[in-house]
Amino acid sequence: MRTFRRLLGLLDRYRAAVVASVLLACAALAAGVAIPYVIGRAVDDIRAGGARLEFYGAAIAALAIVRWLVSVARRLVAGRVSLGVERDLRNLMYAHLHRLDSAFFDRSEIGQLVSRTTADLQSIRFFLGYGLVFAIQSLVTLVVALAVMVWSSPLLTVVALWPAPLLIAAATRFGRRNRPASQLVQQRLAELTAEAEQSLAGIQVVKAHAAEAWRQHRFAGSARRLYAQALVSTRLRAFYGPLIAFLPQLGLATLLVVGAQAVRSGSVTLGEFVAFYGYVVVLSGPMRTLGMALGMAQRAVAAGNRVFEVLDRRPAIVERRPARPLPRGHGQLELRDVWFGYDPARPILRGLSLTIEPGSVLGIEGPTGCGKSTLAALVARLYDVDRGAVLLDGVDVRELRLAELRRAVCLASADAPLLPLTLRANVAYGDPAASDSEIVAALTAAGAEKLLEELPQGLDTLLGERGQRLSGGQRQRVALARALLLRPRVLILDDPVASVDARTERLIAERIAPIVRRQTTLIVAHRPALLELADRVVALDGGKVRDRRAGAAGRSSAGAPGAHGRSTVDA
Repeated sequence: MRTFRRLLGLLDRYRAAVVASVLLACAALAAGVAIPYVIGRAVDDIRAGGARLEFYGAAIAALAIVRWLVSVARRLVAGRVSLGVERDLRNLMYAHLHRLDSAFFDRSEIGQLVSRTTADLQSIRFFLGYGLVFAIQSLVTLVVALAVMVWSSPLLTVVALWPAPLLIAAATRFGRRNRPASQLVQQRLAELTAEAEQSLAGIQVVKAHAAEAWRQHRFAGSARRLYAQALVSTRLRAFYGPLIAFLPQLGLATLLVVGAQAVRSGSVTLGEFVAFYGYVVVLSGPMRTLGMALGMAQRAVAAGNRVFEVLDRRPAIVERRPARPLPRGHGQLELRDVWFGYDPARPILRGLSLTIEPGSVLGIEGPTGCGKSTLAALVARLYDVDRGAVLLDGVDVRELRLAELRRAVCLASADAPLLPLTLRANVAYGDPAASDSEIVAALTAAGAEKLLEELPQGLDTLLGERGQRLSGGQRQRVALARALLLRPRVLILDDPVASVDARTERLIAERIAPIVRRQTTLIVAHRPALLELADRVVALDGGKVRDRRAGAAGRSSAGAPGAHGRSTVDA
């Protein structure tokens, strides 16, 4: 019920449209209920020798036209509501996903999240836009038709509605069994989506390892589990749907027998009986609709549970209130007794302390898993430290406005993905106002200027999903150009050209040498070319500083009169 109430809360901004839809539904209902009454009057007039059949025919036609037009209007209004709710909820979901921290995505399957923003939202939309209005209309129809029936003949009402307790029991049992079944269908669909996303996103790896048969086997398994669970839900609907439709027919059969006796005895006229029979027929439609709406409600609640599970997730990386603006400065960085682990019980960084002066270049090296990339992610505040602090120009990064911090600290990593956009849009992603000359300059600095000649449309060439039209080295150079274009206060290069050959890496190092000194720069690398740009190099091992030495740039500047190294390290 809590989830159901939250789903209804999504209609708050559409109250006027929902009320209009309900009123239009009531108007259609009134026209539908009036038709049996007119038919009954016509039957009595025929038996009495009346000659107003043209009038009754015209009245029925007019009522049918009104019902048709009102129903069209109601569906249009309900459609706008349902699509509006889906749009709002999808935007809310998308915005919330962008607020969640990196740790959430480390533990989540993208396919699962895609399913929650597509299939689950559609289930919610269909119920709120159509199922709910159908349910309200059906309930109103039941109440109005029941009132008219009691007014016409209490005895026949009891006779016609004796299966009602059985109907309520069947609907209740259906709802109790179908709710978990519907939720499992949504989960199996999400698993299938995740499986497809994994295969298609890594299609090159799949082909390179001849793993098509294995991936097909896994996908077939997911499809089989979805089929089996959907079959459970289908069996429930196949049994209870016809049962809910059948039970009212028992009332109709009883009504024919008892009603015939009432007509013979003269307690009701034939026209009144025909009208009464029409009311019972009118009731059977809403009863079936209620069963359908109940199934839609069960699926919507199941989908709502999955959607709200994400929306209720509180991001670990949040701005403090009030957040501080970015301080004045030139990019001084300090890591003060930093402890951090993706699993807090297994820290990667253990009491690490570093000070990097503004405008200096610090190189970071060490074996795989020693915490180099983790350190870079902490500076950009993709994660928060477990203990200690990361300071930018004297202020703890946790106290700064996130948007300003992310613009001031730019991270270019070896696996930075490209987007299915043009080359221009990929390079200028962080600065859409950048001119073509600035984009070309960034590509040149990153050693990617030949792309302008090799790609058929130059800057306007679409790079494909994850930049698949480019080689691994080309993708890394485009990502590096994207970072160089921004000119941030702190530039972090996390093995940005690991996929290029040594000769190309040295060329890139020569080109970006003057650029990295425009700001404070951290260079994480395994090979020496980029590390030669550093004033000082530290080696990490076991989450601590194992060694430190002057870099090639630091030794050069130290040899000049009055020069000195600008980065310091506290072990």
